[in-house]
Amino acid sequence: MAAAAAACFKSLSRHFATNLSGKKAQILCGPGNNGGDGAALAGLLCDAGVRCSVIVFAEVENTRGDARTNFEIIRERALPDNGLTFVECEGSEKWRELKNSESSYDIIVDALFGTGLRRPLAGVFLEVAQHVNNTRATRDRTSSTLPFVFSIDLPSGLDADSAIPIGEAVQADSTVTFTAPKPANVLPAACYLNGNLEIAAIGSPDSLVDAARPNLFVTEETDARDWLFSTRYQPDSFKNSHGHVLVIAGSRGYTGAAVLSADAAMRSGAGLVTVATPVSAQSAIAASAMPEVMTTALPETDRGAVSDDAVDRARQLAAKATVVAIGPGLTAEDRRTRDFVFELVKQRQQPMVIDADALNCLSAREDGGWPSELQGTPDAPLILTPHPGEMLRLLGTTDKSALDDRVKTARDFALEHKLILVLKGGRSLIAAPDGRVFINPTGNAGLGTAGAGDTLTGIIAGFVAQHRASGAKDPLAATIAALYLGGLAADLAARARGMRSMVASDIREHLSAAFQFLDPEGERPQANL
Repeated sequence: MAAAAAACFKSLSRHFATNLSGKKAQILCGPGNNGGDGAALAGLLCDAGVRCSVIVFAEVENTRGDARTNFEIIRERALPDNGLTFVECEGSEKWRELKNSESSYDIIVDALFGTGLRRPLAGVFLEVAQHVNNTRATRDRTSSTLPFVFSIDLPSGLDADSAIPIGEAVQADSTVTFTAPKPANVLPAACYLNGNLEIAAIGSPDSLVDAARPNLFVTEETDARDWLFSTRYQPDSFKNSHGHVLVIAGSRGYTGAAVLSADAAMRSGAGLVTVATPVSAQSAIAASAMPEVMTTALPETDRGAVSDDAVDRARQLAAKATVVAIGPGLTAEDRRTRDFVFELVKQRQQPMVIDADALNCLSAREDGGWPSELQGTPDAPLILTPHPGEMLRLLGTTDKSALDDRVKTARDFALEHKLILVLKGGRSLIAAPDGRVFINPTGNAGLGTAGAGDTLTGIIAGFVAQHRASGAKDPLAATIAALYLGGLAADLAARARGMRSMVASDIREHLSAAFQFLDPEGERPQANL
């Protein structure tokens, strides 16, 4: 508890630029260990000159262990003239008295409940959470920054193991959690209640975490940086050193998605990018894409979509490529297009990124859902990038409850079909063939714009191409890095333009800033002697 309280104190001190003296804090303590952390924090805040009002929602004599010890310490320290008050509040009536008589605070510390909560808040605890949220809402309406709502471990009212809020919960401005994040800290919609999340080491041995054999992870900056290091441009690098992406995309009247994917692959650092598209779409794509992007024509149906007559030609093109991306703007209405996609995926010899209409083509076959005979392999891995609607089609259902547990759904699908699944949405997930799932923390609501998915497909394909061309065969690492850096580019774009006016091409154009942010040395040319 002392280590946890110290971590929380450091976080608050940083937020207030070490200028805590003279601030007023209300510390709301539950009867368990989370409340004990809050009491220990109150002692540190008081030592720093903060006037603290500690409310424990229990009789101290009915609490146990280290929490009780900390409550007793703070109770003994509380004196009218030292800026520390201590109140035991057993129920709603007492709380209403306190609430009506209280003054304003600079800091509200939520130390009601930590990881042990499994049922919705009720009684006085529900009233307290509602009061904190109402206070915060009033603050926001007046454009004020105080009080600052700070939660210990996770906002009270959340089940630590659930992504779905189980009832009313505190909306925090900042949360410090300990040792490792809990699912509710990092998975939507629960994670949106955390505010800014910090993870603090408090002395828990790594061996204990390892012994739990975790299979859910949050991607970190170091994961993306390591990938950038491993694929740095060398003095003798040239286009073939960075891989060749073949983008099979587009159809008559639907050329923008192909352009977005190809341009993103080019900007991601791939050495060569070729778009293979129906003949009637080629001229429009060639005119709109970056001049560095090559185009070639494929046989088409009378609707202007790629035909199953194009399988052999597409295989010839794929044989010269490092990775194939297929789907954006392809359309899925024609059976011959669906047959083309199926045969090309089935006969592939390279890694393949499958998105958009290619997913719809495969899930629209006779039996519905993902074809069971299509399995990923180490030499020719499959990377699927569905949004929630496409994921339901891959599952062969229209029941949205199938995505209630996104982690389990993604994991089970990736395990069953031995592939990498990128389930897009708030906090996109990357599920690996071995059952591990990675949560991507970058990105913002501006990504919900037309073409963002097509752009991501190009980035993933470009990253896989570069990684493979460097001699590595780890499409999972490349995919994880692609999502992190693509999301970081979106965050940088939002800072420059705002989320509302952000478009997919802004993501592509901010990739270079994302690369330079994480690996400035690697992006800087070596000095000529």
